[in-house]
Amino acid sequence: MFNDIGPLELVTLVLLAVLVFGPEKLPKMIQDVTRTIRKIREFSEGAKQDIRQELGPEFKDFEFEDLNPKTFIRKQLDNDELGLKEIRNGFDLKKEMAEVTDAVHGRDADSSSSGSTTASGSSGGTVDMTKKPEADERPPYDADAT
Repeated sequence: MFNDIGPLELVTLVLLAVLVFGPEKLPKMIQDVTRTIRKIREFSEGAKQDIRQELGPEFKDFEFEDLNPKTFIRKQLDNDELGLKEIRNGFDLKKEMAEVTDAVHGRDADSSSSGSTTASGSSGGTVDMTKKPEADERPPYDADAT
């Protein structure tokens, strides 16, 4: 229950409890707290048993810990009926991000070195929206903007 409390914190809590409740009342307080925790555990176990009975025999292997998303995903990854380990191992996020970064930098270098583009999009299909159209030329149509 208190897995992350170290010895120093435990001693500090005991000293604080002795100072707040006093050495006379402390044993009674500990008994009351343990009794309350025991009743809460009994209530939760009873509720779990009631839910299991109501769900029926098809959910006899149902575990309430599976309702935690982290536990559910970990259990599914360990099961690996769907081949999720191959998918996860085949996907290298750093490599993908490096490729995207290279592509973006490569496109920026291409468009800056080629100068202005024409309205027909001869430079990689891009259209220069800052270029003024000629008198008989229609303004460029940007399908992404509509």
